[in-house]
Amino acid sequence: MQPRVSIIMGSTSDMPVMETAAKFLGEMEVPFEINALSAHRTPELVASFAEEAASRGIEVVIAAAGGAAHLPGVIAASTTLPVIGVPIRSANSVNGMDSLLSIVQMPAGIPVATVAIDGAQNAAVLACQILATADAALRERLAAFKAGLAAKIAKANADLAAVKMPFKV
Repeated sequence: MQPRVSIIMGSTSDMPVMETAAKFLGEMEVPFEINALSAHRTPELVASFAEEAASRGIEVVIAAAGGAAHLPGVIAASTTLPVIGVPIRSANSVNGMDSLLSIVQMPAGIPVATVAIDGAQNAAVLACQILATADAALRERLAAFKAGLAAKIAKANADLAAVKMPFKV
């Protein structure tokens, strides 16, 4: 089985956040790989990864980084694949805001789709939506997932309607 999505993080300390992306891709039956590569500590490896990803069958990259958070942008600069950035709230970040701004403020021509701070699951959902443009089975699995989200809200609303309170009308 060849990976279609590559999850890259600047450090294995990002894994607790990125596990949600891996879990979602697994639920959607999308093969993926996970690696730790640092834009600052292993720049040559990052460049090689980005340049070779498409030829290895990777279709979407999810890149997570905290602090200065250059990893998603460095990857996007060296590939034509879509890159989804996940800003990480880390020990060396300013509550994740510096990471968010580092990822979202890319120069013209080097886009990085960016999700919320620690928003790994949404990165995986977006990766699946990108892949689903040419994959009907995945599109159906995503539709079922989203229908499940709607059903949870409908149930929550019905539960709220059943709650009795003075003056609730």
